[in-house]
Amino acid sequence: MGIKTDAAKVAQDKLSVGWIGAGKMGAPMIRNLLAQGIPVTVTDPVTAVVADLASAGATPAADMAAQAGSDIVFATLPNDAVLRAVVMGTAAEPGLAASLRPGAILVEMSTVSPECSAEVAVALENKGISYLRAPLSGSTALAETAALTILASGDKAAWDTVQPYLAHLSARRFYLGAGEEARFMKLVINTLVGATAAIIAEALALGESGGLTRADMMQVIGESAVASPLLAYKTATIVADDFTPAFSVDQMIKDFTLIADAARAGDAPQHIIGLILQQYRDAAAAGLNDADFFALVKWRGGAAQS
Repeated sequence: MGIKTDAAKVAQDKLSVGWIGAGKMGAPMIRNLLAQGIPVTVTDPVTAVVADLASAGATPAADMAAQAGSDIVFATLPNDAVLRAVVMGTAAEPGLAASLRPGAILVEMSTVSPECSAEVAVALENKGISYLRAPLSGSTALAETAALTILASGDKAAWDTVQPYLAHLSARRFYLGAGEEARFMKLVINTLVGATAAIIAEALALGESGGLTRADMMQVIGESAVASPLLAYKTATIVADDFTPAFSVDQMIKDFTLIADAARAGDAPQHIIGLILQQYRDAAAAGLNDADFFALVKWRGGAAQS
């Protein structure tokens, strides 16, 4: 973890910051930087989102070309296709590889495939642009309170430069290597997160078949050897049967597809990964695609009762 020094503060004050993608995770992080007096230039296709952040002090940028003068550009994007378009450009708009100056830094914080990330790395390196992979672990609530975990890999000098900014966004930061290590670490964590929802769904269905209530089971589980911060966070959701999405079934399908593809490419065992992915697909087909991914509890419960 980095400790902010006076020298780092001076550097921070001199560097200009841009941000591309101000969705559920990006917007609260931008607000955290603004709260620290750090000017941020924001690009997002949803004009209302940009206007809302402008009211908090951000500078709107109509397109990526307007980010050309930024020393550091953060990006929180939905998928591989959007990352490729943002960096490589499209027929309608040049990407960051063409518009950022040599020596600028792209800090990409999304969950994307290692394959796509490696392509982006080559495109940026060819233009002299530093690239830091920095995917996030944590919820929107943790983004709001600057308590995220950041998993980073890539250019070490870029990591050192952006540490003061990352400190305003997170409680924990890990530098994991010079390549795609952070992308794989994010997939490792999401494998365990998605698997937790899948197995707790089946475990609770078993308990309910024996007359136990979810409330009683979650109380005992929370005091057992398998207790975890994730289950503690989701206990109220599970007991109330309220699966308002913090992270949806559709989003978990996207992530588990990335996980399965990466496992295949690396010849890593994936017997359980495939089964879990199919569970999420089946839940989506049952109409739960927009529900929180812990709605597997509801889906499995319904399956058990039918």
